[in-house]
Amino acid sequence: MKKSSLILLIPVVLVSCTRFKQQRMDGVVADYRGEIVTNADIVALTYGLSSEDSTRVAEQYIRQWATNMLIWQEAKALNTKDIERKVADYHRSLCLYEWEQRMVNQHMSHQVEDSTVLAFYEENKRHFVLQNPILQGLVLVVPNGAPNLDKLRQQMVDPFNEENIEWIEKYAYQNADKYELFIEEWKTCDQILQSLPFDKNTFNKHIKQTKQIEHQDSLHTYLLQVTSAYHIGDFAPLDYVRSDIEKMLLSQRQVDFIYSIREKLYKKAIEQGDLKIY
Repeated sequence: MKKSSLILLIPVVLVSCTRFKQQRMDGVVADYRGEIVTNADIVALTYGLSSEDSTRVAEQYIRQWATNMLIWQEAKALNTKDIERKVADYHRSLCLYEWEQRMVNQHMSHQVEDSTVLAFYEENKRHFVLQNPILQGLVLVVPNGAPNLDKLRQQMVDPFNEENIEWIEKYAYQNADKYELFIEEWKTCDQILQSLPFDKNTFNKHIKQTKQIEHQDSLHTYLLQVTSAYHIGDFAPLDYVRSDIEKMLLSQRQVDFIYSIREKLYKKAIEQGDLKIY
């Protein structure tokens, strides 16, 4: 049995991790058959840590490094032909993937026509049924006793009116603890409930019955104006799922594109006599 020659000079922090007990003059703190860990390696690894943490991290690092060196020595006895074959196969697969991705990026169109998105949506609506309500609107959270709440409620009824929005935003800047305007983007029930103190079931009932929801606790008044809503079981609106549809269409286009260039290469090699199938 071969004897392993492993010298560990475990660091002991005195003032900082740059001070080692039994440290060699050349700064080596661990040596295995010429493979070394240096004081500089440890300093870089433990920079900014406390003395206690530096010692712990350094000892763990050297222990792991030493164990890896010892296992690597044992692993060298394995038949490397199988490993070399796996590495070659992986290298080949990686090169194929990179080449295909380059072809996709350079030669495949990444634009998706609106008509294509709409057609896919109409044909697959059953797959876009909502499991969670989505809303558009605005939320304000103001301290109890904030001024002009009646006017705020009136202005919130029509947030598409430019004058109303200007008034609301000015009011929010002066009085609100939280203000969110999302009349042109969809938010899920869960996202909105991060700002409102409702349980999910109660909230879902409210948004089916009214467009303006208000709640007050000991500190704040919470106001939500719903401008548009889709409920559980509804088909999601196209603009909510458009991004997902485009990704699906592009993914399928990429599959078809790669298949087509593979087929062209195959046929060309057959025709030119470079590939012979017996």
